[in-house]
Formats: sequence, C-alpha cells, structure tokens
Amino acid sequence: MISATLPVRALDQKAAPRPADLLAWYDRHRRRLPWRAEPGRTADPYHVFLSEIMLQQTTVKAVGPYFIDFTRRWPTVADLAAAPLEEVLSAWAGLGYYARARNLHACAKAVVERHGGHFPADEDVLLELPGIGPYTAAAIASIAFDLKASPVDGNIERVVSRLYSVDEPLPKSKPRIKALAAALTPARRPGDFAQAMMDLGATICTPRSPACPLCPWMDPCTARAGGDPARYPVKAPKTERPERAGVAFLAVRADGAVLLRTRPDKGLLAKMTEVPSTPWGPVPVAPQSHAPFAVNWRKLPGSVAHVFTHFALSLDVWRADLPARTPAPDGCRWVLPKDFSREALPSVMRKILAHGRIEGA
Repeated sequence: MISATLPVRALDQKAAPRPADLLAWYDRHRRRLPWRAEPGRTADPYHVFLSEIMLQQTTVKAVGPYFIDFTRRWPTVADLAAAPLEEVLSAWAGLGYYARARNLHACAKAVVERHGGHFPADEDVLLELPGIGPYTAAAIASIAFDLKASPVDGNIERVVSRLYSVDEPLPKSKPRIKALAAALTPARRPGDFAQAMMDLGATICTPRSPACPLCPWMDPCTARAGGDPARYPVKAPKTERPERAGVAFLAVRADGAVLLRTRPDKGLLAKMTEVPSTPWGPVPVAPQSHAPFAVNWRKLPGSVAHVFTHFALSLDVWRADLPARTPAPDGCRWVLPKDFSREALPSVMRKILAHGRIEGA
C-alpha cells in the first residue's frame, strides 16, 4: 500500500532502475575475460561469437582455456572455416554439448562464404547464420557492434526477474523477462550494458545469497524489498530425468592400442570418437550381438555414470585383451594412447578409458 505522504510519481521514479548506475558500477568492477575487449577498445566480433557459443550451458572457468586454444589455432573466423571439422571437434572434446562445435564450424564457413569473412553488423542478418539463435545474435550485435540489442542469458534472467519480482515460472516467463530487459537497455553503450548485466548476475546477484548491499540497483530491486531475492527466478518443477544403460567394449591390443570408431554424422555426439558399445536404451540388450570381436570378454568392476541433458547413462565396461596384430573390424580403428589428443573423445568416452585404466585417457 502506497503511503499517503509519498506521491505515486515519486515512488515510480525511485523504483526505476537506472542504466547509468549499472554502467558506473561496471566501469569500476568489470571482469577481465580473455574474450572481452579492454575499456576503450572495440570488441572483435569473432571473439564475441566464439565465446558466446562456448559459454552456452558452460562456466566461464571451463571456457577460458578452450577459448585461448581456439584463437591460437584459428586466429580468425576464416581460419576456423578452413579447418577440418574433425580437428575442431577434437579441440572441443571435453567441453560438452558437441552440437555447438559443429554449429560453430558451419557458421564460420557461412560467414566466409556469404559475408567475405566479416560478421554482419545486423541482428536480423546474424540470425540467418547457422547455429546463431536470438541470444547469440543479440550478443554479437550489442557487444561487437554497439547496436541496441538485448541478449538475455541465465545471469540476466536472474537480475531482471529479481528487479521486477517476476512470479511466472521459467521457461514461460522468458518472453516477459526479455521484454523487460529490452526496455532497460539504453541506446548509449548497449554492449557494455549487456556485459554489465552479465557481470552483475555472475558476481553480485548470484543464485544463492546475493550480495544485495553491493548492488548498484539495490534500491529499485523489488525482490530485495520483498525480503527474499533468492526466490527468483521462479522455476517450474523439474521432471525426472530418464535413465539409459548399455555396455561399452574396451578392446586393447598387446601394443597398447585401443579400438575406437567414429559415431554417425547425426544424432547425439555426432562425428565424435567413441569406444564401441551396445545401443543405449531403457531396456538392456544382449551385449554379445554388438561386441566387435567374438572373444572372451570380462566385465570390469563397477560402472561408468554420465549425465546428458535429457537422460542419465550407466555403462558396464567389458574388456578384452587381444594380440598385437589383430586387425580392426570394419568401421573401427586402433589408436595408441599417445594419439588420443588427436581424437574427438567426449567426456563419457574418456570416463570409459579411465575406468579401464588406459593411460592417456
């Protein structure tokens, strides 16, 4: 209830978060990140693009070394476009969500083919590139080209939902949160404003125990005024993650080489390197019919657990030790541990190799 001694207009003015306050905070407290341009310098669109793809569902700490390695190997988008996809997948191995690497490569090729190796300074045209959705297009447009665009990542969702006490659960509240973020975005320094929102969510307006007294928007934040900022953003109840299981066949030759193969061109972990296995499903299948060799396999103690976005996987590991001259079955190849770094081995496959105590995994 509004106090009779406080005019409604004055309350509204006090309640409105000011972009200038956040930008002043950002100028003092901005994070130094490998892909972020120093104050006064223009951001490299390729660096913004690369970092934003890498940062999808991945932490800043995890992305840092990969970003540095990618820009060392492929300093420009044209260099990345010219690289074989297999090399890009190998460099990406361990970062997860491997469709991002394939989209990254496809987008680089499109930028070279359609735009002469230069990212277009237009949010709508950016959206036409493969692998670039509304968030990434807005991030490149605002950060690299200082256009008035409003990227909304998880940090910005949290900041905005707390500023305005958005009660509707995610993901249904996403359109409203995006509209509120767009209304906040200033015409001046929109790129810095977007990064300031990200930094505020990452360092002050954190998921648990937000440091409200240090926030430049403490006064206009309605969630803080309500006494429970950590309640926001409201999330819909999680659905139970399905479980799948299978058997991985760890075939090791006497010379130490391990049998590997490349996954199909489409689907989960497409074109990545794998240890041969049965299909992964809710119902166990007869492992013998999928084994790469008709030999005596022994089950290793324990199992390998891995969580994907949409299901949890449990794999038994069967091992067979074979003579050094054993030929690889069709579609498979023998790889020595010293050459694992050249393979696009995702985390789940490295877990299998480590479970079998294969050095170099």
